[in-house]
Amino acid sequence: MSTPLIGLTTYLTPGQMTIYDGELAVLPAQYVEAITRAGGIALLLPPQRVTDSAAASIIGRLDGLLVTGGADINPARYGQDKNPHTQDSEDLRDGFEDALLTQALKAGLPVLGICRGAQMLNVHLGGTLHQHLPEVVGHDRYRVGDGVFHPEEMTLTTGTRLHELFGGDATVRGHVYHHQAIDTVAPSLRVSAHGFDGTIQGVELPGTGFCVAVQWHPEENLSDIRVFSGLIEAASLS
Repeated sequence: MSTPLIGLTTYLTPGQMTIYDGELAVLPAQYVEAITRAGGIALLLPPQRVTDSAAASIIGRLDGLLVTGGADINPARYGQDKNPHTQDSEDLRDGFEDALLTQALKAGLPVLGICRGAQMLNVHLGGTLHQHLPEVVGHDRYRVGDGVFHPEEMTLTTGTRLHELFGGDATVRGHVYHHQAIDTVAPSLRVSAHGFDGTIQGVELPGTGFCVAVQWHPEENLSDIRVFSGLIEAASLS
């Protein structure tokens, strides 16, 4: 059996690398390490304009898709005006990931969403987001600042794929760094995890395929790669 090839969406961001000083197509290496530890091969997918047929061609070459974390999604995609706390949109990335998700879900390709990836999946399927979660829950425990990812306890929904991936554990510690979260859940999705305050922290697409998304950052805790192992196992069978 060949090693599953997993496509990982990436960032376009200003930065410096050796002699280059400008916009870079990058991704934190933890994502790659998580995929390789779980038994896959990571293929980075930089944001770009694609036609439907080009997106289908990309998906057709993959065994699985990981939609990664990153900047806020343009609120126009879910019918809202921009909140003052919402970052400037990255429309190129939004459009690229949306196109990939369209083709991945059509093809039944295994999909894992992380943080922004969970939000993108929800928006793609018709859901909405809280643009600034502290205004809703009254605290900022999900984003303490200074780029510090810290663990919070997540309660898993019994009978979900996510619950199964974590061996039937009732709770899991997930590293967080987000100021947005799912508000209205897309009609086709099922909630699979909540934070300590009821914030939605996991969703999935019910059925025989693998489409799981978490709001926390499992790549920040490489001692527990169960969610990545679930993606690789599904990709091995697809």
